[in-house]
Order: sequence, then structure tokens, then C-alpha cells
Amino acid sequence: MSWLSITVEIGAQDAELFSDALIEEGALSVDIHDPHEGTEIEQAIFNEPGEPSERIWEFARVTALFEEGVDPAGAVESASLRAGLSHVPEYALGEVKEQDWVRLTQSQFSPIRISDRLWITPSWHDSRPDSVNLILDPGLAFGTGSHPTTRLCLEWLDAHLKGGKTVLDYGCGSGILAIAALKLGASLAVGIDIDPQAILASRQNALQNRVEIPFHLPGDAPHGKYDIVVANILTNPLKLLAPILAEYSKESIVLSGILERQAQEILGIYSEWFEMEAPVTSEGWSCLSGKKRR
Repeated sequence: MSWLSITVEIGAQDAELFSDALIEEGALSVDIHDPHEGTEIEQAIFNEPGEPSERIWEFARVTALFEEGVDPAGAVESASLRAGLSHVPEYALGEVKEQDWVRLTQSQFSPIRISDRLWITPSWHDSRPDSVNLILDPGLAFGTGSHPTTRLCLEWLDAHLKGGKTVLDYGCGSGILAIAALKLGASLAVGIDIDPQAILASRQNALQNRVEIPFHLPGDAPHGKYDIVVANILTNPLKLLAPILAEYSKESIVLSGILERQAQEILGIYSEWFEMEAPVTSEGWSCLSGKKRR
């Protein structure tokens, strides 16, 4: 079995209406993306929360998937009329053959080495003997270990976490940092996130790793202090959360999700409560850490 793909380049302002029209014409799925994706002129249009982007693509590439036998010319023409386009755009056809999509997806994710002893291992791979294995599969929440910000936090925990410490993972995403902390010797790890999907994913990942970690939405989180607070979020939330994270921390703070150009500003803010170390960077991202002032 195979499917027919129809790809059209149109003005970005018409892309959403045209996509909806293609769905109404029977498309099984529709994808909108930058026609320059993967090139040096690819254009990012999303900023951090609180920083709306003023940019938008001039053109968009719309790709729709149809069952075999559809009339592509008729589908594009009808969708154009539904969307109120001034003309019927040109289109390109392709074929998408049936594959073992699960196996194909799994082949794209191999174990990730964080250090000599710490590895992130998808569940379909064998765990590495004599290592700390974080069993983690790609899912709904951020944090599979492949992104520099997650790796930087894991590297910090691997190098600095001592047995018996308590850890708070604020903005836990997939729960990977809390899980790592417990497997690296923490006596207690707790996760907090504003996204219910992240809480669900974190609980499932903890179960898969055979560790017990409470994960909470902010309103349900218990009050208390933790030896180490880790927050891999984004710069704007880190600014707003500074007093809260400082209040949670007894000894240390670890912050990531920060672009290199933003590091000095965050250092300045958190220096009110912590003796901050120099940033550690990777691929344009920074990880900041510091000790609580006495």
C-alpha cells in the first residue's frame, strides 16, 4: 500500500486556510513548513514565551497526504476555491510507500553517551552493563537527552551530585533530570511542571526506570527545600521564577535553556541569592550553576 503526496508552495498568509481546505477535500494529513528548511536561509519564526516573533515566512510549503486514486488536480483546484485563493497553484506529486514506521522511528534513536558511566538508552536497546542507564523513549514531553541543554544538566549532575542529596527538577518535561538524579545517588528527587502531559510522561518514564519520584503541577507541589534545584526551561521563565527557585534551594542551583548571549543577564539576576560560576556552553547554549549565599 502507498499514499499520494501533493506539495504546493503558496503565500504563507494563505497556508492555514489552504491546509484546512485540503483536509475537507479528503487529505489524511497536512504539513506546513518553511520551503527553505534545512538550508542556511531557513527562518525560525518562534521566540520564547513573552517574546512574540515579528517575522513570518514569505512563502510556505504545504504537503498533503491522500489515499491512492485521488484526482490531484481536482483536489488542488477545489481546495483553492474553498480557501479563496486568487489562482490555482502549481503542485508536485510524490509517493509515500508503506513501511514499518515503528522500526523506522526506532532506528533513528540510539543510546546517547553522557559520560563514561551515564547513558540514555531507548527501551528497545540493551542496557549497558556497569553503567547508569536512563531508559527513555521519545515522547510527548521535552527531554530525551539529545538537546544540548539537557546534556549540560546531566553532565553537571553526573559530576557534582553526591549521594544522599535531595533534588528538585523544576520544569521536569520528560522527568529525565529527576530520574538521573535518583539513579546517581540522590535520596529524593521531585519534579514540577506546568504541563499535565509532562507530568504524565514523567510518571511513565519513572515507572519504566523502576524509580519512585513524585511529579506535581505547581499548585499541587509540596512546600519545602531541596539541596539542589535544577531548572532546564527558557530564559524568560527563569527570570520570573528566580525568587521561587532561590527559595526552594538549600545549597545549589543549576539553570539551562539559556542561549549564550543571555547568560550574563541570568547570572546577574541569580547572583542576588547565589555565588554563580562561569557559564558552561555547548552548541550555543549555556548552563549556569551556583552555590547558595549564606
